[in-house]
Amino acid sequence: MSSTGSPQLRAGGKQWAALGLLVLPALLLFMMLTILFLAIPYLAADLRPSSTQTLWILDIYGFLMASLLVLMGTVADRFGHRNLLITGALLFGLVSAAAAFTDSPELMIVWRALLGVAAAMQMPTTLGLIFTMFQDPKQRGVAIGTWAAAISAGVALGPLLSGLLLEAFSWRATFFVAVPVMAVVVIGAPLLLPGRQGPSAGRLDLFSALLMLLTLLPLIYGVKAFATSDSPLVPALAVVVGLLFGVVFVVRQLRSAEPLLDVRLFKNRTVSGALGVFILSAMGLGGVYLMFTQYLQLVKALSPLKTGFAILPAALVLIVVAMRSPVLARRVRPGYVIATGLAVQVVGYILFTLVDSTTGLPWVIVGFIVLYPAVSPSMALTTDLVVGSVPPEKAGAAGGLASTVNDLGISLGVAVIGSIGTAVYRAGVDDKLPAGLSDPAASAARENLDGAVAAARELPGQVGDQLLVVARDAFTSGLNVAAGTAAVIAAAGAVAAALSLRHVPPTGSAVPDAGPAEASPAPSVPAADSD
Repeated sequence: MSSTGSPQLRAGGKQWAALGLLVLPALLLFMMLTILFLAIPYLAADLRPSSTQTLWILDIYGFLMASLLVLMGTVADRFGHRNLLITGALLFGLVSAAAAFTDSPELMIVWRALLGVAAAMQMPTTLGLIFTMFQDPKQRGVAIGTWAAAISAGVALGPLLSGLLLEAFSWRATFFVAVPVMAVVVIGAPLLLPGRQGPSAGRLDLFSALLMLLTLLPLIYGVKAFATSDSPLVPALAVVVGLLFGVVFVVRQLRSAEPLLDVRLFKNRTVSGALGVFILSAMGLGGVYLMFTQYLQLVKALSPLKTGFAILPAALVLIVVAMRSPVLARRVRPGYVIATGLAVQVVGYILFTLVDSTTGLPWVIVGFIVLYPAVSPSMALTTDLVVGSVPPEKAGAAGGLASTVNDLGISLGVAVIGSIGTAVYRAGVDDKLPAGLSDPAASAARENLDGAVAAARELPGQVGDQLLVVARDAFTSGLNVAAGTAAVIAAAGAVAAALSLRHVPPTGSAVPDAGPAEASPAPSVPAADSD
């Protein structure tokens, strides 16, 4: 049914104001993934964590958020999206304030873990509430595009905000920034958001929840650790353990009358196709984004603030593209819009292959401006396809699944593409290190570019300069190869989107082209109860 024939489905001013409220946690929660990238040296100087503790401070937030998204989406479907959003926002604000005053690395790990739990409570609820309030397909597409733009902009703007805060205050301000934002969410949610119980709320299978955690946490850890671990044994073991628990989880869901996650959703070719394309798009970006920020800071020696400003143009273009993608998908099949975005990503990655260590700054910034906004069609449209293809009572779980796949894709990119870049770097420096280096300095330089830059600071001028030239050239070569690999992955994603999603009509069409395995989506989300 078209929206023009059903004016009762169209959202009004209150719903659009509510969308503005929901964008706040989406922006902030993903900003917190990257906001410590530039602040961690200052935090480490105060708290003096070990290298292992530093990694956990950086990673535990994303680990737990990704591992709990599907679970929290199911909890929201059963016990109310608004209630869980308020609870998560309140917890996030309180824990952020506690983390800002922390002087212990052990406590900082605990606080970051709790922030991950609080973030997982909020993300699926934002999607579930959007699908409740925006029943008109065209309006819902714009709302999802706005939500996706906020997430992607948050990831990009994290370093910029961090640089600004570090210039004016200290690393503690990177935590305090969350407190007023979450206060607005807690106060505004009861006023703007619908309050309702999920239509099929029932018993929550806690054992299945534990199995899901035991599946995703080691799987995400193992995939991320492949890029940083000296030995592949521990990451491989973690992945195997996660997969084994995953098999047990799937078997239990298939046998359950009230599954925590209905794995039969993957029989829906729109859901499976969209998630497959989503993971390829995120995978290409994951590895190159990390190397891009390192190139700016360690090869071109930009300050945290200048690094943030170098990322800003791409973030602004991304917001525009994310907002326009749903509009374009009203006239062109979403699969073709997503495929075009991935093809543009390929162009961006190719520009990265032209970068060198001396004159490459313009190329890398232009490449990122082309590449980063081109990710937004896949994020905005595949999320809409996944959540819109399931019954409304499962919208939260489906939204959590889409967000989890995005994180897994980024983790795979960091592991696979990052490992390729690291291997090229190590091969490039191994036989070209300047003579006269001490064993510790040579070992640090071979490990990564950070180690080479740190070692160069302790060396006499000419030797240190020679080491920097060798290390920066090797890192740039790694970036070139990594970008070429990402281009191949993005090209595969473009083909997959064009083929696997070609049956999905433009969002303005009245009836989807359902295949034989296509589950029929509900015609609309039930109206919310009064607050």
